[in-house]
Formats: sequence, structure tokens, C-alpha cells
Amino acid sequence: MHIPDGYLGPVTSAVTYAIMLPVWVIASKIVKKTLKAKQVPLLAIGAAFSFVIMMLNVPIPGGTTGHAVGAVLVAILLGPWAACIAITVALVVQALLFGDGGITAIGANCFNMAFVEVFAGYYIYRLISGRSLITSARRVIAAGVAGYAALNIAALSTAVMFGIQPLLHKTASGQSLYCPYGLNVAIPVMLGEHLLIFGWIEAIVTALVVKYLQKQEPDLLGVSEEVLA
Repeated sequence: MHIPDGYLGPVTSAVTYAIMLPVWVIASKIVKKTLKAKQVPLLAIGAAFSFVIMMLNVPIPGGTTGHAVGAVLVAILLGPWAACIAITVALVVQALLFGDGGITAIGANCFNMAFVEVFAGYYIYRLISGRSLITSARRVIAAGVAGYAALNIAALSTAVMFGIQPLLHKTASGQSLYCPYGLNVAIPVMLGEHLLIFGWIEAIVTALVVKYLQKQEPDLLGVSEEVLA
């Protein structure tokens, strides 16, 4: 799902940076106010977990990759704003040190995975889990569904970014200057891989970790709800 350099035009890149800059500022302020000192290591662990799981990616035709993200799990544990920071850190490190995702596309990649996926997944989880007990099986199901749905929402967002490039930037002869694939190709390719493979990986990992924490450290599953209370 990482977008490399050269696949998005300056308009899309600029818009995503413009959206993410205030999001990062707000997230930083909220995390500074709400995250307790003892939870800071969890933020680092969340970023590291996301970094590792995103490095296990598979090339997808069209120039990007498919992979799990771990964003919803981090959001469940620390809340969406802290998760936004954690996933952003992982994406920036990957882009700067490993070339996984473009420098010019950091805003776009963060929009898709640190914003869209994080918030979509977190609120889907909260909607399904409702007021159920922390140790309820409903929470495990909610985590799995949220992980699956949110990853595919992020994949759709990425596909749309790819697909609109031929409409925004093309030569006089009609050739695309950036991503050459329109929406009719980008959406089926991106969603197909994530619906069939990577969404299930995200769902299984998220659900299993939540189930494990219910037995071993149930207090961790209530942190994000306390933050937004």
C-alpha cells in the first residue's frame, strides 16, 4: 500500500500534506495531554510493531505493495490520536531509511494508513464492541472486523489516489505523467489483493492479540476508552 515517488502528481501530494499537517499537530497536542508516562513505551512498541508488519509486503501490479499495517490494533490499545503518531513514525522511518514509500508521498501514505485506517478501524471497533465487557468475545470479533474493514478502506483510498492521476496530469497526447492506471484498473487491483489476502491477515492478527490481552493484560484494552472519555 506504500505509494512510491513518481506515482502521485504535485496536486495530490500537496493536498495530502496539507491535510496531515494539522492532523499531526492536533494528534501531538492530544497525546501530550492524555498519554500517561507509563503508556509511552506502548506508543514506541506500537510504532515498532507496525513497522515490522508493514515490512512484510508483497508487490502488487501497478507499482505499490500489499501488506497488513497493525494500525487498528494500536488504535484499540492507545486511542486513534496516539495510533496516528505511531503509524506516522513507522512510515517516515520506512521512507527515509529503507525507501519503502516515497518521500514526496509521505503525506499520502500517512493519510491512508495513519489517518483513514486508524480512525475508520477504531470507530468500527467501538461501534461493534459497544458497551460490552473488556473480556467479552464481542471485543475479539469487533477487533477482527475492524481490522479487515479498515485495511480495505485504506486500500480503496490509495487506489483512488492512483486512479485519479491520469485525469489530473497528462500530456497533450493524453498520456499520464504519473500513475498510468485509471480508477477502472487501480481499484480492482488494490482491493482485490487486500480483500482476499491482506485484510484477513490484519483481521486475524488484530483479533488474536486482543484475545491474548483479554487473558493476560485486560487493563490495556481500556486505555483508549479512558483517553476519549
